[in-house]
Amino acid sequence: MGGTTDQRSADLPDIDVYDTFPKLLRYNAQRLGNSPAMREKNYGIWQSWTWAEVKDEIYNFSAGLKELGVERGDKIAIIGDNSPRLYWTICVAQCLGAVPVPVYQDSVAEEIHFPLEHAEVRFAVVQDQEQVDKLLSIKDRLPMLEQIIFDEERGVRDYSYDFLHWYDTVRDRGRELLAANPSLIDDEVDKGKPEDISIIPYTSGTTGNPKGVLLSFTNVLRAAYSGAQFEGLRSTDESLAYLPIAWIGDHIFSYAQAFICGFCVACPENSETVLTDLRELGPTYFFAPPRIFENILTTVMIRMEDAGSVKRWLFKHFMDHARKVGVNILDGKSVSFGDRFQYWLGELLVYGPLKNVLGLTRVRIGYTAGEAIGPDIFAFYRAIGVNLKQLYGSTEASVFVTIQPNGEIYDDTVGVAAPGVELKIADNGEVMFKGPGVFVEYHKNPEATKETKTEDGWVHTGDAGLIDERGHLKIIDRAKDVGKLNNSTLFAPKYIENKLKFFPNIKEAVAFGHERDYCACFINIDLEAVGNWAERNNLSYASYQELSSREQVYEIIKEHVEQVNRDLAKEELVAGSQIKRFLLLPKMLDADDGELTRTSKVRRGFIADKYGPLIDALYDPNTKSGSISSEITFEDGRKGMLEATVDIADADTTPAAPTAAAAE
Repeated sequence: MGGTTDQRSADLPDIDVYDTFPKLLRYNAQRLGNSPAMREKNYGIWQSWTWAEVKDEIYNFSAGLKELGVERGDKIAIIGDNSPRLYWTICVAQCLGAVPVPVYQDSVAEEIHFPLEHAEVRFAVVQDQEQVDKLLSIKDRLPMLEQIIFDEERGVRDYSYDFLHWYDTVRDRGRELLAANPSLIDDEVDKGKPEDISIIPYTSGTTGNPKGVLLSFTNVLRAAYSGAQFEGLRSTDESLAYLPIAWIGDHIFSYAQAFICGFCVACPENSETVLTDLRELGPTYFFAPPRIFENILTTVMIRMEDAGSVKRWLFKHFMDHARKVGVNILDGKSVSFGDRFQYWLGELLVYGPLKNVLGLTRVRIGYTAGEAIGPDIFAFYRAIGVNLKQLYGSTEASVFVTIQPNGEIYDDTVGVAAPGVELKIADNGEVMFKGPGVFVEYHKNPEATKETKTEDGWVHTGDAGLIDERGHLKIIDRAKDVGKLNNSTLFAPKYIENKLKFFPNIKEAVAFGHERDYCACFINIDLEAVGNWAERNNLSYASYQELSSREQVYEIIKEHVEQVNRDLAKEELVAGSQIKRFLLLPKMLDADDGELTRTSKVRRGFIADKYGPLIDALYDPNTKSGSISSEITFEDGRKGMLEATVDIADADTTPAAPTAAAAE
């Protein structure tokens, strides 16, 4: 179930000796001192730091924070976009025996308040004025918060608060302290133990307040080490860190595995330049949630629509061939000389230039996780030679629950148990696991810990799934979301939604049907894709709301819905849950409006309450429209009301394919 010998790295450190990240930092500074550890793009220029320089930065800042009063066991909040200094602060906290508490940087002040109060944060290290202002607005309700350190001084330099400090000032003071006492931080690092709490990431909170997950150094190190060994990661690899620092996946891929393997992590200039920076960097190790891969593919398809007829023909011809043989070539399977030659030609003319433009040319290992990726999207990337794999994990597992081994990558499964992990399916169909990465407990929440983690270490995932005849795990849906239509057909909303989101014109979808007569959907169009189509067809519009209400757009989406119905008709288990009615929401589902989590997961219960009248209209056969009156949040934080009448469309369903038994 683990990786084969040729997949393993031979030079990974002994994590029984280097059993905390600060100890790994010292080891890397010694063995890889002049090798690049981090990069960051500022004003269009990439700046690099070696492992030796990173160690000096971390030690200096650690000494400065120690003088400010950080003690063992303290909690240090970290808030901001991906930047070296914030990643270093994670290690700084660990050097001093404190615990880092990363918080989603795009959270509003009220959302930040809960984890900071719940974790009893004493110190906060933040990126810029925006984050400082958030903390200042709630500081009177955070009695434990004593000191705030900011990185970027623009807009903050004139703030006159005794508890507010510039990163550079604290770091420079630490350098002076270390000059006088060189062993100051090494002595603290030596006190660290593998069972100490390494980090407290907070869950996304799809159904209520997020939970703080206590992960020890042993949890994080062993999970990250097993994944690195399984995939053969090495110090010469490079990755791009652009996903939220507060997300456990980023912590494992951009921090834990970087420290274990010694590879270089690069931070983009800002969130808007990620795809440009990806092209410039060309990472060898890349992670993205399905939404990113969907967005990239949407961009590709839009560009091809605008391309000349010859380019469109070449793209279609060679992509058809790639779908036929590309995956077999990637997996090292037998392919005829003629097919291999034509694929080589496609690599020269289409696949290679495409991967180069997308920044995926050098990717040796690519992961996608968080949500199920559409099979066709998954197949597209693998067909053009990107070694993309599906990963299944959770915060409570320190990410890794299953991994897809090379040569055993299927679009309908998420792989086999990760090294050291055990899997089982409970009587009610729920996936359960145990392993070295299993969390210690939920912070200050013994009831939730008891509900999630059994006394013998098995963890409830909340996902319904099965283990197929190949030993691979197949996830059906969230266990709590799986239901049945009134005709007893299985209703798996996420499965249906992911099929819809394969189409570049569809950005988001929410399916309904549990204890109903049929399946119905809310759909968000993709503004870029549909807007591009509208421009090419001389269809004017003034807003997302106006574009989504156009009859021509409804016709396009109806075609997609009916294609999904044809696909569902071929699958006996879900053939009866085809979509009969749908509507196009006049606004994008948004985390700021509470409709999505900060990791872009749909909050079904909230949406069902907020849009109850629209759902009722979908299930009233005599109704052809519904009304919406909803509060929305603008980018600058202002609130407003959206009022609109939304059309409801009917979709044709397809007779279910005959079952194997019926065919006999």
